[in-house]
Amino acid sequence: MHAVIDQIHPPSTHTTSSPEKMITVGLLWHSLSSGNLGVGALTESNIAIVRGVAESLGRRVRFIVLGSGSDSLPSLAAELAQAGHALENQRVRLFRASFREQVRRCDVVIDIGEGDSFADIYGFKRFFFYWLSKNIVCSLGRPLILAPQTIGPFDGAAARALAKQVMARCSKVFARDQLSSDYLAQLGMRGNTGEAIDVAFRLPFRARRFADNGKVRVGINVSGLLFNGGYTGGNQFGLSIDYPATIRRLIRHFQALPEVEVHLVGHVITPDMRSEDDYARGLSLAEEFPGVIVAPVFSRPSEAKSYIAGLDFFTGARMHACIAAFSAAVPVVPMAYSRKFNGLFGTLGYDTIADCKADSDDVVCQKIVAGYTARAQLKEKVRASLQRVEERLGRYEASLAQVLGAVVGK
Repeated sequence: MHAVIDQIHPPSTHTTSSPEKMITVGLLWHSLSSGNLGVGALTESNIAIVRGVAESLGRRVRFIVLGSGSDSLPSLAAELAQAGHALENQRVRLFRASFREQVRRCDVVIDIGEGDSFADIYGFKRFFFYWLSKNIVCSLGRPLILAPQTIGPFDGAAARALAKQVMARCSKVFARDQLSSDYLAQLGMRGNTGEAIDVAFRLPFRARRFADNGKVRVGINVSGLLFNGGYTGGNQFGLSIDYPATIRRLIRHFQALPEVEVHLVGHVITPDMRSEDDYARGLSLAEEFPGVIVAPVFSRPSEAKSYIAGLDFFTGARMHACIAAFSAAVPVVPMAYSRKFNGLFGTLGYDTIADCKADSDDVVCQKIVAGYTARAQLKEKVRASLQRVEERLGRYEASLAQVLGAVVGK
């Protein structure tokens, strides 16, 4: 199993001075500089997965990250360079010749939608932008793979038609859950589709060793976005609970347990957008509840996962924070607020979820407290589900091996 506590995928010690041809892989709509560590987790994880597949084929990779930001990650670049790989970061300027030039450099392009979904729920303008970028890649004759992500919904007739058109041109389209697979089938998409799971399950980590103080460490991820009512400030996501009141209730409950140490773990850190910033909200809650520990600002997603991996129990509303816990075999009760939670964890047969769009405040708290009480059993349940993760990611890796193998064989 890849996601084992106290294990990190170490850089290969292999370096090469031979003139072997590097495979150039474009990572379209990935990001190494997003304040949302979930987006960064997808990028780092996809790099780890592609690297592993390429090394099994005896090749090294030049990764070109093509996203909305231009900042790179020096620590990751150094790790890759040590193993003979290379990392570049290029900002997508879709209507300039530079984008096409970058795509032409690639042997393969992998697209994850910079937020891991291909849908029109964020507006037609954004959908059209991503649709056009995919068509440009295909028009330039480069194999395009849609990495495991949520597919749909496409509520508009035009968006549905355009989505089907471009997905038909892709080498492979991977859904990350059963709901998305069913949706693809409803669209009549078959032949080049597959179902895997979120690539962030493969994010490297090393479980943090906290000082032994005899405490049970309970991690709570507080979503700054949900705490503030969404971008509109008016319960934008249609929650059935009073989210701020529920968070305060959970902190109060766990602080009252003498054996517990409460950690508030941010997973979206955006100082320039306070309405989204988990870390800022954690600091304000720490003033209300003296004694809680606010996790530090993490410089990269693997640091956040390593911190979470050292905890004894976890709950939260940021899905990739919950994936970090789950893939490190930490007992977790996700606080779901969208279809993506139910689709992802339901696909794994993991039904221990507090549904913040259906359950009452009381029920959400009861489910989380029950999860904490039964955390030993919950840990075993997580471990059993991780077997499904490995099988599903294996499908994605096998498809990558086929595409990259064709490149190697040229």
